[in-house]
Amino acid sequence: MRTDTKKQTLNLVYAAMCLALCQVLPLLTGQIPQIAQLFSPMHIPVLLAGFLCGPWWAMAVGFIAPPLRHVLFHIPAYPTFVAMAFELAAYGLVSGLLYRKLPRKTPYIYVTLIVAMIAGRIVSGLANVVLYSLGAKEGTYTLAMFLSAHFIKAWPALILHIVLIPVLVLALQRAHIIKK
Repeated sequence: MRTDTKKQTLNLVYAAMCLALCQVLPLLTGQIPQIAQLFSPMHIPVLLAGFLCGPWWAMAVGFIAPPLRHVLFHIPAYPTFVAMAFELAAYGLVSGLLYRKLPRKTPYIYVTLIVAMIAGRIVSGLANVVLYSLGAKEGTYTLAMFLSAHFIKAWPALILHIVLIPVLVLALQRAHIIKK
């Protein structure tokens, strides 16, 4: 098998695995939306996909995961899954791009992760502004709503991701699954 074909096949397998994890990990929260929001389990595989299979595959995983979960389990609800699709797509894209461009040293894993998480949250905020303005949700999307949903209420998820994902990336590097 040619090297390019082998690499693309491996990326496809990693992307499929991450997409499957996006569907399975939220089951650990017991389908309780408040707990899911606290830990954001669907975010973990998408961020990992950026490190594993690059920006384009990870962006696809992020964009597909929330609508697919909605179709399969009716969670997250409409229009939440729409904003989430854009948020997770941004996570995958940014984490994949930065990991490819920055040195593959531990501090840059954190930089990549934090920038991707901020970019995804900004994209989600913009998507919510559009959804509210189109009438998908009633009212006006405010800065206070954005900060509350993405930073104040989400602080456990932020900490979990900042602790867990670099450990997983470093373990995958040591196992030679991700190039160091």
